[in-house]
Amino acid sequence: MGRAAGVENGAKLIALVGPAGAGKTSLAEALLHAAGAVNRQGCVDDGNTVGDASAEARARGGSTETNFMHFSYLGDEFAIVDAPGSASFSEDAARAVAAADCAIVVVDPDPARAPLAAPALKMLDELGMPHLIFVNRIDQARGSIRELLEALQPMSVSPLIARQLPIREDDQVTGFVDLALERAFHYRPGQPSQQIDMPEDMADAEAKARTHMLEQLADHDDTLLEQLLEDQEPDDSTIFADLHHETEDNLGVSVLFGSATGEWGIRRLLKSLRHDAPGPEVTARRLGVDAPAIYAAKTYHGSPIGRLTIARVLGGRFDEGSEVVTDTGKELRLGSMLKLQGGGQEKIETALNGALIGIAKADELKAGHWAGGDTLPPQPDIEKRPKNAALAIEPVNRKDDVRLSSALAKVIEEDAGLAIAQEEGELILKGNSEEHLMVALQRLDNRYGVAINSRRPKIPYRESIRKPVEQRGKHKKQSGGHGQYGDVLIEVRPLPRGSGFQFDERVKGGNVPKQYIPAVEAGVKDAMVKGPLGFPVVDVAVTLVDGSYHSVDSSELAFRTAGRIAMQEALASATPHLLEPVHKIDIVAPTSSASRISSSLSAKRGQMLGMTPREGWNQWERVEMLLPSSELDGLEAELRAQSQGLASFEANYDHLAELNGTLANRVVERERGDEVPA
Repeated sequence: MGRAAGVENGAKLIALVGPAGAGKTSLAEALLHAAGAVNRQGCVDDGNTVGDASAEARARGGSTETNFMHFSYLGDEFAIVDAPGSASFSEDAARAVAAADCAIVVVDPDPARAPLAAPALKMLDELGMPHLIFVNRIDQARGSIRELLEALQPMSVSPLIARQLPIREDDQVTGFVDLALERAFHYRPGQPSQQIDMPEDMADAEAKARTHMLEQLADHDDTLLEQLLEDQEPDDSTIFADLHHETEDNLGVSVLFGSATGEWGIRRLLKSLRHDAPGPEVTARRLGVDAPAIYAAKTYHGSPIGRLTIARVLGGRFDEGSEVVTDTGKELRLGSMLKLQGGGQEKIETALNGALIGIAKADELKAGHWAGGDTLPPQPDIEKRPKNAALAIEPVNRKDDVRLSSALAKVIEEDAGLAIAQEEGELILKGNSEEHLMVALQRLDNRYGVAINSRRPKIPYRESIRKPVEQRGKHKKQSGGHGQYGDVLIEVRPLPRGSGFQFDERVKGGNVPKQYIPAVEAGVKDAMVKGPLGFPVVDVAVTLVDGSYHSVDSSELAFRTAGRIAMQEALASATPHLLEPVHKIDIVAPTSSASRISSSLSAKRGQMLGMTPREGWNQWERVEMLLPSSELDGLEAELRAQSQGLASFEANYDHLAELNGTLANRVVERERGDEVPA
């Protein structure tokens, strides 16, 4: 068991979050290089970064899973959680981010793209996690920082505090003014920025921006407020103490900028992390840790040593071989412990307070759970994304059925956003998006050698009838010895939608012996498995009204066959019609795209139910619609295309609705294998 809290800290854990394509992996690479952890700064386009080392990430040129790495800077230890920006992988990433000390929200300098940061900022506010914003690619900025902050502020609970002012030459950002130090710096690619004289034409702008920053800090510092009211110049120690206090207590969000690929502003960012980001003791209080504990951030099966649990140590320290108990009550002895650097690992014997480590073969410890002593903190409240995307899958080689089952279990344990189900006789892989599923299939092939065939799952169409009918069914067969004889008369009538199936009997005079009536019902159900249109039959009532039997040749099998014959003929003559499943769709989207999305879905036979503001989100809407299941295919991609990738939806089955005309004919012909032209 670990020792009490108060021992030497292992590292600050910094999470890199933000929209896909903002440059988080490039920023991680720049931090590692500037700190001296790597000799050469890798490039995402060249596929040689420390993070995104998996085959799936390399193929896509972007993060497909959470990456972990570490570095030292000026004697302080840091660990990094580089979270995928795509919403497809956000559930997996959120578990790892939850235990970080501080987050850096990486954003694009274009104000028009500011809304892309909303999900990350909302997640951090809900977690109560201190964070700052790094505006990447400042060398490509065309709008002003002021416009960007004005676009970002509505998405942040805490005020945004601009720490720097850009220096421009010919409309190109070439350096910055540090508003706390009142010093100007010129960027130098791959090197520390060079201090220069304050540009004369920036004196007024710098003074105004600095005053605004100090006024923001004074909102939570009465002494500083008095100094400002009395026109006293606060000393640097007061300003930096307030900046630290603002970040640690989540009172304000510092905004810095630079360029990860050019390594501009990276050392200024590192210094801010040293001085402003809180340490593991603050995170322990936030998460309710009051004794040494281990939080499992992710499970990984791609390690050469087998199953690897990536975990954060808080509240104390742990040694290899320490005995702990999980929050599910399972005992665990800690195996080999590893320090992580992308795909690389370094064995360690002791994990200090705050350390991010890999633990070998900790099968009892699942991602999102805790282990330690008798008292453990609650699990972080991680939002679960709806699993709307689905593929029917099977191995290319039928001999891989058993291997597929084992590989799926590992892939799903690594990523809780995935799930498996059996539907309509198919093995269905479900996930957050089509992209999510494609990466999972690539992973099954790359890591476990199981190639997969996939297709769209069958839509669970059903059929019913429009009118009541009476139908006799007789099964008579003589082939030497005992024959087979069953004779039934049934009434079949439609039921209201959603009623299911009802069976009754009112046979008089024992024309159908009581012991054969269950067999008749079984035969009726046999006929309903596949109706005249080719689909399961629902919402019908069947009454057995008469029949006849033979004292020698009648049997359960004969009456079951008679019941099936009667029901098949009844259904064919009762005006069968097709039913399609309809889902209730709950869409969340920025206000700017909500109306466009609702109009688009109306054109897909969608029925509008309502549009309301999204609770707790500024300038977001919630759109509720009814949409046929056949229109769900490709919906996620369409919504994202109409909303800068921000809209998402949750679909839940609502009811069956009648489908007629050309659309119904196409469905029936397709089921019969006679495809009609679109």
